[in-house]
Amino acid sequence: MLYWLLYEVASPHIGVLRLFGYVTFRTAVASLTALLLGILLGPWMIRKLKDLQIGQHIREDGPKSHQKKAGTPTMGGLLIVVSVLVPTLLFTNLTNPYVWVALFAMVGFGAIGFYDDYTKVKKMRNLGLTARQKWWLQVAAALVIGWFLLLLHARNQYSTAMNVPFFKDFRPDLLIDSFLHNTWTYPLAFVGFFGFLIVVIVGSANGVNLADGLDGLAIGLMIIASGAMTVLTYMSGHAQFANYLDLARLPGAAELTIFCGALTGASLAFLYYNAHPAEVFMGDVGSLALGGSLGTIAVLIKQEILLLFVGGVFVIETLSVMLQVGSFKLRGKRIFKMAPLHHHFEAIGWHESKVIVRFWIAGLVMALFALTTLKLR
Repeated sequence: MLYWLLYEVASPHIGVLRLFGYVTFRTAVASLTALLLGILLGPWMIRKLKDLQIGQHIREDGPKSHQKKAGTPTMGGLLIVVSVLVPTLLFTNLTNPYVWVALFAMVGFGAIGFYDDYTKVKKMRNLGLTARQKWWLQVAAALVIGWFLLLLHARNQYSTAMNVPFFKDFRPDLLIDSFLHNTWTYPLAFVGFFGFLIVVIVGSANGVNLADGLDGLAIGLMIIASGAMTVLTYMSGHAQFANYLDLARLPGAAELTIFCGALTGASLAFLYYNAHPAEVFMGDVGSLALGGSLGTIAVLIKQEILLLFVGGVFVIETLSVMLQVGSFKLRGKRIFKMAPLHHHFEAIGWHESKVIVRFWIAGLVMALFALTTLKLR
């Protein structure tokens, strides 16, 4: 909106406004706008949540030290979503379809989380939607995103070939064109394409959701991951960097840098209020919106595999739950004292703050490793 007004309309007459033509400048402005908006709106939103008696219900089988957190305002993820949406709409080129796919992912998964949070508050318990209901709603959102991508693919605006870390010339195609010329393999190609999208996007959404169990843990890791994605989107959309690093050249990805910058700024603002001891929790509306956005960005810039490292701690948290459930069902024994993994470390005596900071360090190391693989090809 402001991009069109200041750059397209006003910059030919006011030279300094040509700055809005640079993605780097708009990313910086969007990040600061999201940060300031989040910090300024935070106290008002926390008061509103308290007035509406939207408090967190703590799981009874969780760490006993968490029972004192009961009643802390939740659904604070609305603050994150608003703080990302406003600067994205203001400073991106809204004719770019990549931007709208990313916004749909954030709003769509955020709406699922909102419905889940609302159900918890209404029923006054820690369980909202059933696991199956949440799963199918998330799958439906991922399928819609996949449909958008197929439309872009048909217009040669999206590639289905992936970048693979450490391999320069190996780029497997999720939707092999030769399949589309053989009737009997036609459904197989699309099943594989949509199946992969579901794994990446829904897996990312639930990874962030599972990590959101300690004050500041998930949002701190999200700052690291979205910061890394800001770098990756910029490089993917920059002709010289993409050519130098042998990345898939995606001109439309440049505008996603602004979205990722806003995501980083909004996450920093939320950490200001979510740091231990938390004044507000993000709830599923925040964790699913953040995770769904992260997975969608990775799909858009063809860094689905690198997401395993960028969001490494989210992956580990998810695996810990899968292993715990699988082990208990198959052997009747638990691997960890409690899952997700951050609760295991609490159970063996680590203080909450120590778990949070050490997980942040692990997340930072893995994100930095992900960025170094761009050159090690």
